[in-house]
Amino acid sequence: MRPAAFDYLRPTAVAEAVRGISGSDGAFFYAGGTELLLALKMRVLRADRLIDLKRIPQLDRIALSERGELTIGARATHRQIEESALVQQVLPALGRLCSQVANIRVRSVGTIGGNLCFAEPHADPGTFLAALGARLHLVGAQGERMVAADEFVLGEFETARRDDELLSHIVIPAQAGPSAYRRFRHGERPSVGVGVSWRLAKGGRTIETARIRFGALGPRPQAVEALEQALGGVETAKASGRIAELLPHALDALEVISDRHGGADYKRHLAATLLQRCIADAHQAALGGRP
Repeated sequence: MRPAAFDYLRPTAVAEAVRGISGSDGAFFYAGGTELLLALKMRVLRADRLIDLKRIPQLDRIALSERGELTIGARATHRQIEESALVQQVLPALGRLCSQVANIRVRSVGTIGGNLCFAEPHADPGTFLAALGARLHLVGAQGERMVAADEFVLGEFETARRDDELLSHIVIPAQAGPSAYRRFRHGERPSVGVGVSWRLAKGGRTIETARIRFGALGPRPQAVEALEQALGGVETAKASGRIAELLPHALDALEVISDRHGGADYKRHLAATLLQRCIADAHQAALGGRP
């Protein structure tokens, strides 16, 4: 099926793109189009105007700030992130995650910004970025603002981005410890995804703070505060045993939806297994000195 007719804009600046979408109820930003174009062709969505972001420079830039924050342009493709020497150096777990998204065709044209804004619950990047404490930079007619990755996804296919706002880039804080992401997939999408990041105390063998996020279980990534608090002050080598004391009952706090990816009890079992594997990955990374 072909999509209904629409206008097509190709701005060369963020401000021009924002002006193009302001005041229109049927305009969408467009980059890779791996999700949007399918929805238009199926006529689940109808667009009066598409605003192509591919001619705007810097939106695909990957850079490291003086503060050690990794900045990734929203138009950077999964493939670009996967192959980035900078990402491999400072956050290799993110590169590995991007190498597992969908298939090579999607990774080659699909963007991290599009993935986040589409807010499909069975997706990988949002879960790991929330675990990393990332922030998303939005630009709109009313100005600019930063939104924590934890607060960006509000529900299934629903985000904190206003319709007239453009996600320009993602800022990932400097990591003071290892991180890991694991997923179990059904087809090309995750049935369950788990992201972990640790801040290590001086000496690098004890966890100071931990962030853990579970994805694809419900409409948005979720944390279990009891698990995160339990790891504070624990040696990395003993983290797995500490978590084992709390599982699986700690995961009862998660909102888990039974669907074609599996029943709720099965998904909780997968989440517990993936969490233990993430902890093992993070411990090995801590021993190797790589985040």
